[in-house]
Amino acid sequence: MDIRSQKEDEMIELALSMGEKAFRGRQLFQWVHQKQAGSFDEMTNLSHQFREQLKSKFVLPAMTVFQKQISRKKDTIKYLFLLPDGNVIESVWMKYRYGNSVCVSSQVGCRMGCTFCASTLNGLTRNLTAGEMLSQVYEIQKDTGERVSHVIVMGMGEPLDNFASVVRFVRLLSDEKGICISQRNITVSTCGLTEAIRDLMREHLQISLAISLHAPNDEIRQKTMPVAKRYPIEEIFEVCREYVEQTGRRITFEYSMIAGVNDRKEHAEELSRRCKGLNCHVNLIPLNEVKERDCRRSGEAEIERFKSVLEKNHINVTVRREMGSDIDAACGQLRKNYLETS
Repeated sequence: MDIRSQKEDEMIELALSMGEKAFRGRQLFQWVHQKQAGSFDEMTNLSHQFREQLKSKFVLPAMTVFQKQISRKKDTIKYLFLLPDGNVIESVWMKYRYGNSVCVSSQVGCRMGCTFCASTLNGLTRNLTAGEMLSQVYEIQKDTGERVSHVIVMGMGEPLDNFASVVRFVRLLSDEKGICISQRNITVSTCGLTEAIRDLMREHLQISLAISLHAPNDEIRQKTMPVAKRYPIEEIFEVCREYVEQTGRRITFEYSMIAGVNDRKEHAEELSRRCKGLNCHVNLIPLNEVKERDCRRSGEAEIERFKSVLEKNHINVTVRREMGSDIDAACGQLRKNYLETS
């Protein structure tokens, strides 16, 4: 069992069950989440007997920086982490004026099948534990020597397809006795799994929610995102309105600009109509092309025209700043290259 996925109250209960005092559980939590110990042997203020008991029942998620790519501007680092079971996952560190962001993976692979994404090429292997998601943040902090202030669950995988682990990850990441990253600085992305979004609302988290929309209607969305056949766009916007009303938090719509597919003026007009009256923000993403996919990036003129239409219709919109374009920036691309050569 993964000890890094355990909350403080669970560690206290664990310590008591092993004949230790409650404060030993609090010390254990501090070692795991604040000091980010790499082994139980490092926890020198815990008794030898307690450490041996922990070793017999738990593991500390170990991941190795197997490969990393650093952008020319040194504002982006793409990591390929090797897990003990031989699987590999990706994470990205990005430096902004307001702080350092890390984009973490929630699954090994993905089963959503989006036609413009490299993560789905080999399907889903398994879910990550909350501890494995935390380890990505912890290892990157150690490697860069810089504090992470923002976290985005938008790497490999569909976060809400691994719902329980992602929610546990958010709570542990924001725990004041851990590294205490504010929930308001955590973004969770989803393809639009509406039942899971409603479940997320019931968790009363203060996170930001991003919807991978990528189309203004079902016809286009179903061609590029197979999951859209189960979750119609009208249903997605309905649950988004519920989310905004209940949480008071603004929704972000991620919209990858794909040449000749979803980037025409009429698509921008249709998207504007859908977004009207909703507290939302549209993030236009210049597509990171994947050679195995037929999708191509929209030109700068098309992206600017699309943005202008949204602005004229009073929709909050930005074009995502490109970072790491000189490295394997597309989600799943670094892992895919590794699998092809291993």
